[in-house]
Amino acid sequence: MTSLLMKIIICPLVVALSASFLANVHYANFIQPIIVGLILAVAGVAMEYLFLKEGRVWFSTLMDFVASVIIVYFVTNLFTTASATLFGALIIGFLLAVTEHFTHSYLVKSGKTRKTSMA
Repeated sequence: MTSLLMKIIICPLVVALSASFLANVHYANFIQPIIVGLILAVAGVAMEYLFLKEGRVWFSTLMDFVASVIIVYFVTNLFTTASATLFGALIIGFLLAVTEHFTHSYLVKSGKTRKTSMA
C-alpha cells in the first residue's frame, strides 16, 4: 500500500514535469500526463509484486525502466493531441527508474517486500 501511494503521487508528477521541460514530449492538457502517470503507477506496483525481492533491486529497477519507456511512448501516442518521441520516453523512463530505485531500496530495507505465509 505504501508503494502504491508513493507511485500515485510520483509517477504523474515526473511525467508532467518532464513534459514541461522536454521538447520531445507534448501533452495538450494537464489530464493526459496524469493518466499516463496513473497507468505507470499501477503497472509499477504489479511489477514490484512480481519481481522485487531482496537482492533483485537493480533487476526490478531495470524492468521498471523498460516498462516505463514502453508505456510512456505508446500510451502518450494514443492521445490524438499528445506526442512523445522515443528519446523523450527514454528520458522519462530514466527519471522514473531513478525514483523507483530509491523506492525499491526503501521497500526491501523496511521488509515490506517479504511475503507472508498462510501456514
